[in-house]
Amino acid sequence: MTSPAGDRRSLHKAFAASLSGTALEWYDFAAYSVAAATIFGNLFFPSEDQLASTMAAFSTYAVGYLARPLGGFLFGRLGDVLGRKRILVMTLVLTGVATFLIGVLPTYETIGGFAAVLLVALRFAQGVGIGGEWGGAVLLSSEFGDPNKRGFWASAAQIGPPAGNLLANGVLAVLAGLLTEDQFNSWGWRIAFLLSGALVGFGLWIRLKLEETPVFKQIQERGERPSAPISEVFRTERRALVAAVLIRVCPDVLYALFTVFVLTYVTTHTGLSRGAGLAAVMIGSAFQLILMPLFGALSDRVSRRKMYLVATIAAGIWPFVFFPMVSGGSFLMLAIGIVLALVIHAALYGPQAALVTEQFSPRLRYTGSSLAYTLAGVIGGAPAPLLFTALLAGFDTWVAIGVYLLATAVVTVIGVALARDPDREEAAAMEPVR
Repeated sequence: MTSPAGDRRSLHKAFAASLSGTALEWYDFAAYSVAAATIFGNLFFPSEDQLASTMAAFSTYAVGYLARPLGGFLFGRLGDVLGRKRILVMTLVLTGVATFLIGVLPTYETIGGFAAVLLVALRFAQGVGIGGEWGGAVLLSSEFGDPNKRGFWASAAQIGPPAGNLLANGVLAVLAGLLTEDQFNSWGWRIAFLLSGALVGFGLWIRLKLEETPVFKQIQERGERPSAPISEVFRTERRALVAAVLIRVCPDVLYALFTVFVLTYVTTHTGLSRGAGLAAVMIGSAFQLILMPLFGALSDRVSRRKMYLVATIAAGIWPFVFFPMVSGGSFLMLAIGIVLALVIHAALYGPQAALVTEQFSPRLRYTGSSLAYTLAGVIGGAPAPLLFTALLAGFDTWVAIGVYLLATAVVTVIGVALARDPDREEAAAMEPVR
């Protein structure tokens, strides 16, 4: 039996590994997202029509989401069969290598249309890695911790996206500030992607020192590892899967609006600079670093589903407040609007990991959570920037964007209604031996 002190050390290591790994992978993903919104259109999809160029770049953004189900199917299954730790090392390496290679990729000017093909392939690899990462990262921290405090411990993986987003935006903002626009567009943007190599090395150092989670060890000891977890989830836990998918749709779209598309909207409709948009997103992401675990912990004390429902309603309403706020071109209003949007997102995303994973039985949790995460991305986050751009161009008003986000909020409310509350008896049965 492991001593309480040893358990506590393992828990802290797992929390750090979950947070740092997802932060590094989301740094990779966020760096791409920002570049797609600002410079990739001209570099890889040059066109006289700026709108067409931006939409082409956002199409490659969507590829990362469309690839996630493959990662969820592949790595989710292996995570329930082989264990959490081993798979999380694989996903980190895959995403990091793909991002590093983007940093050395020739542009359209050098190799023509083949540059776009290679960019899409590397973006696809990023998506596969992220698709297998999230479910395992959530379980890594939550399965070492007290099941009755799952909201807090599972939030380690949720802190990763704002941390990665903050780091990526910070690096790109510094580069944009230090370099001329020509220098940044020519070679400066590559530095942000090349940094991924060093960051991944740090993440691997942490993850390779971890043990397997106590919950998976118990599943092994009891001989309960599934042989075909994907088919078993679809056969025996369909309602859980549908609920978990729908739960994630609105937060994904909300995040895409206020961290990706907003950068395009700011420069084209408010008169503010790209740097102003990046700064506002960074401020909001900094708040999320604190709010994610706070909202996760709060969801352990109150009804997680009711809390999620209130935040979803707020998400559906917020665009109708935000866009009039920023119409005057004030940076202060922009910063306040994005910060409050990301506060709402934190209220959803902080407890989301626990809410999604507790829909599934422990032996199918990696597979079920990964499938829910990746499938939701396909219908939520993947098409969002493209649809925002198309709606704005087609209707020439932000109202269409607000209606779209409101519709996704309705979808997520349905998911919350289908979801189950935590099974306290199950939690007690799977609690690590102290």
